[in-house]
Amino acid sequence: MAIDVEQSRELKERVVEINRVAKVVKGGRRFSFTALVVIGDEVDRVGLGYGKAREVPLAISKAVDDAKKNLFTVPLHGKTITHEILGQFGAARVLLRPASVGTGVIAGGGVRAVLELAGIRDILAKSLGTTNPINMLKATVQGLQSLRRPEEVAATRGLTISQVLPVGAKKDEEEAPAAPVAAEPETSDGEAEDHADA
Repeated sequence: MAIDVEQSRELKERVVEINRVAKVVKGGRRFSFTALVVIGDEVDRVGLGYGKAREVPLAISKAVDDAKKNLFTVPLHGKTITHEILGQFGAARVLLRPASVGTGVIAGGGVRAVLELAGIRDILAKSLGTTNPINMLKATVQGLQSLRRPEEVAATRGLTISQVLPVGAKKDEEEAPAAPVAAEPETSDGEAEDHADA
């Protein structure tokens, strides 16, 4: 039943780049077009495709068909990713970092298209290598595919989900400020006594 729901979701497409390429033949140059397309359902599935043809519309349709073959599901935590990851492909490196609610998609160019169509609404992304659109998008996709859910990590390590999540660190941070708060009333009492003596 879940598969039917996933398939019934409408896939949206976004053309990231169209490039004119030339092949030198005996009679001169033969021009064709390449298209780089991202498709996704804006919930949790996304795919990247590349197509080449003599005309732009045909190149785009080929790229969309290629993207449909490469669809994958992104593990999300709310509207952001589960953990920080560095995606790499060739000379491209894209750092993806989870962000708090309301941050928005902080990313540029084609990376933004991939993240938005994957259903991510709060994320920080930074390109650390080449700015070649194809390699940047492939690095982003590689990073998203490498993401893991807490349940998967817990299963591989033989732990519970609560042991995997960094909850202990948060508790320590909450308990640390408690000591100075308790110390404040003593100083205020001391001040009150000084005023009484005066």
